[in-house]
Amino acid sequence: MSYYNKIAGQRLHRIEALSDGVFSIAMTLLVFNLKDPVTQATASETELWVGLAAVLPNLLAFFLSFMTVGIFWVGHSTQFNYIEKSDRNLQWISILFLMTVSLLPFSTSILSAHMGSKVALGIYWFNILIMGLMLYIHWNYAFKKQLLSGELKEQLLVNKAVRNRIVWAQSMYAAGAALCFVSVYLSIFVIIAIQLNYAFGIVKRG
Repeated sequence: MSYYNKIAGQRLHRIEALSDGVFSIAMTLLVFNLKDPVTQATASETELWVGLAAVLPNLLAFFLSFMTVGIFWVGHSTQFNYIEKSDRNLQWISILFLMTVSLLPFSTSILSAHMGSKVALGIYWFNILIMGLMLYIHWNYAFKKQLLSGELKEQLLVNKAVRNRIVWAQSMYAAGAALCFVSVYLSIFVIIAIQLNYAFGIVKRG
């Protein structure tokens, strides 16, 4: 058994391929929450506009989650830019991380159906939290087990940057989620602003 543990999980491209597949499926599943708001083919333009207005919360949740998946995909793939070796434990950490990613369409559907609910937003934020936690554990294991490429000086710089980005992002997500006690919609818009910052590097920190 110990020898199997030693030889298992050596091929990086296998987990990278699985990761891309899970991320792409999660992104695709998000759109299933968007449905035609007017079922009658003979509906007037006014009825259609009213129906589209009613589906705006679903569109907001879709945009929020699509950005979330995109940011975590970039973060996960960035880690693999510097991981040159793998082992069984690292692959299983990646699989557990992907499990949290695959839960996002579910938490998004809850948020879409109960947009004004603090509980729904709390479930969604918790999903983001465990995604961030697993991403941090993934990198921490790779760094401590010396599975990274490059010289030690570069590894230390990259390690600091990766850790800081995850910790700062999760701290701001938590602060944004806490705003739900003021307004759920305010909380969502703040989280979107945080995501836009991390997607486009507006504020040069983290």
